[in-house]
Amino acid sequence: MTELSKIRNFSIIAHIDHGKSTLADRLIQRTGGLSEREMSSQVLDNMDIEKERGITIKAQTVRLDYTAKDGQAYILNLMDTPGHVDFAYEVSRSLAACEGALLVVDAAQGVEAQTLANVYQSIEHDHEIVPVINKIDLPAAEPDKVKAEIEDIIGLPADDAVLASAKSGIGIDEILEAIVHKIPPPKGDRDAPLKAMLVDSWYDPYLGVVILIRVIDGVIKKGQSIKFMQAGTQHLVDRVGAFRPKIETLPELGPGEVGFITAQIKEIAQTRVGDTITDVKRPAAEALAGFKEVQPVVFCGLFPVDAADFEKLRESISKLRLNDASFSFEMESSAALGFGFRCGFLGLLHLEIIQERLTREYDLDLITTAPSVVYRLHLRHTKDEAAKTIELHNPADMPDPNRIESIEEPWIEATIYVPDEYLGPILKLCQDRRGIQKNLTYVAGRAQLTYELPLNEVVFDFYDRLKSISRGYASFDYHQIGHREGDLVKMNILVNAEAVDALSMIVHRSQAEARGRHMCERLKDLIPRHLFKIPIQAAIGGKVIARETIAALRKDVTAKCYGGDATRKRKLLEKQKEGKKRMREYGSVSIPQEAFIAALRMGDES
Repeated sequence: MTELSKIRNFSIIAHIDHGKSTLADRLIQRTGGLSEREMSSQVLDNMDIEKERGITIKAQTVRLDYTAKDGQAYILNLMDTPGHVDFAYEVSRSLAACEGALLVVDAAQGVEAQTLANVYQSIEHDHEIVPVINKIDLPAAEPDKVKAEIEDIIGLPADDAVLASAKSGIGIDEILEAIVHKIPPPKGDRDAPLKAMLVDSWYDPYLGVVILIRVIDGVIKKGQSIKFMQAGTQHLVDRVGAFRPKIETLPELGPGEVGFITAQIKEIAQTRVGDTITDVKRPAAEALAGFKEVQPVVFCGLFPVDAADFEKLRESISKLRLNDASFSFEMESSAALGFGFRCGFLGLLHLEIIQERLTREYDLDLITTAPSVVYRLHLRHTKDEAAKTIELHNPADMPDPNRIESIEEPWIEATIYVPDEYLGPILKLCQDRRGIQKNLTYVAGRAQLTYELPLNEVVFDFYDRLKSISRGYASFDYHQIGHREGDLVKMNILVNAEAVDALSMIVHRSQAEARGRHMCERLKDLIPRHLFKIPIQAAIGGKVIARETIAALRKDVTAKCYGGDATRKRKLLEKQKEGKKRMREYGSVSIPQEAFIAALRMGDES
C-alpha cells in the first residue's frame, strides 16, 4: 500500500520530434527502470513505424521509483501519450489520469501547433505544468527566446523552466526534482467503492486484452468481479500489475495508482477508452465524466492488388482490429477493383499508419481509394418514404440527387504556425480550399493562423502541400467543429461511357470542373491506348464537365497496296473505319492496376 503523498502521476506534452520519447528514456534510465544492457532508444515506442517516424501512436505507461534529494522515496507514474491530433481523445483520457505534465519545447524550434493543442487540454484538466526546454546543447538553441514564447503564446510563467538535453542527459535530475516538488499528489479514498478509469487497452497474444487503468477511489485486486459501467459487461480480474517498464505483478492497485489488469477479455471492442471500472458487489454511484464513443472521421476502401490476397487481407485487418478499437471495417465490392473493405479511421495519419502496417507486417500490396469524410444527407419526403437524415461514408452509395434536400459536410478549425516568409502562399492555399480566416497574430517572428476549413478539402493532400510550401517549417493542428451545409455534388468518372465506381468522389460544385479535368488528364496518361478511340469524361449526373480522348492505335491497312487505283485504298480505309466503330461499341477498356494506384494516389498534386 503506497501513501498518496508519495505518488506523482504526470504525462509529457510535446510536438512531434521535440524529444519526448528520448526524455522518457532518460527518466527510466536515471531511476533504474532498466539496466544499461536492457536499454534501447525510444523504449516506450514498440512499433518500428513509431521509431522511424519519431511519433508515438499508442499511449504507454511506466512506474518509476525515485529517491529525492530530501531522502524521501516517491513513485512516479509516467504516461507517454500520442502527440498527433488523430489520437486527441486518447490523449485527453491519459491527461485525465494525471495531476501534472511536463511541457517539452525544442530550444531551436519553439512552441508548435500540437504543443499548444495538448497544453490547453492539460490546463482544462487543472494540471500543474512544468516547462522543460529541451535540446539546449544544439548550436541553434535559443532558450531565452523560447521562454518568452511560452509566456507570450501559452501564458505560463517560464522563469523557472528546466533547461535540459535529453540526448546528453543534461538537466534530468532537475526535471525529477521539479516533478516531485511542483506536481501535486493524487487524491482518493481507499474505503470508497471502486472507481477506476480505463486509459487504454491492447491485445497481447498470451494475456488477452491488457487494460491500462488509473484508480481514482477504492482498491482493485486479483479475483475481484468488476463491471465496465459504459459497456455494461462484467469480468473477473485474473492479474494486477504495473510496468517498470517490464511487467511486474502486484497484489493490488490503490487510489492514485496507475497500472494494468487482465480479465480474460478476448475482444478489444469491449474495453472502450474512458470507461469507468467499478466493483460488481459494491458499485460506484456514477461513472466518471468525459466518456465518449470514438467515431471514425475518414473512410476509404482498401483492395488487394492481387485478388487472391483477399482472404489474407481479411485476416490481417482482423488482427489489426484486435489492437485498435477505433479502426472499423466492412466488406465491399467494386466492379473495377473486385472485393475489398471499406475502412474507417480517426484521421489521415491513422489511415497512413494502418496502410503501412498492412504493407509491412503482413506483406500485402494494396490499392487505397480516395479518402472521403462522413457526409450528412437530408432526404426529402416521398410517397414511399418519409423524410430522414442518413450518413454517407462511400460516394458510390449516394442516393438519387432528386431525393436529396441538402448535404452537410464536417468542418474543422485549424491552427497553423508558420515563419513570416511563407505566410502569403499558405494564406492562398487555405483560401483555395474554401477556408474562412478567423485569426492572424504574430509571435516572435512567426504567424499564428486560425482557419475554418471543410475536412473534405484537408483529407486530400492539404498537409503535404502545407509542408512543401513552407519547406517543412509550418506546423498544423485541428479539431472538428461540426457539420455545415454545402453545395456538394457527386462526380463520376466515365471511361468509354461506363462509370468507374472506384473513382467517383463528392466535391464542391465550384471545384468540380478543375478536379474533374485533372482526373481526366491523369487517366489519359495512365490508360494504355487501344485499337479504338477511348473517351474519358468527368460528369455530374448527366452533365459532362471535362473530357479527354485517348487516340486509337492505328494499323496501316494500306501497306500492302503498291500503286494501283486509289479507290482500293479508300475501300480498305472505309472497312477499317467500320470495324473500329463496331469495336468501340463492343470493346471493353482494360484499366491496368497501376493506373488505378496512380489515379488514387492520395496527393492530389493539383
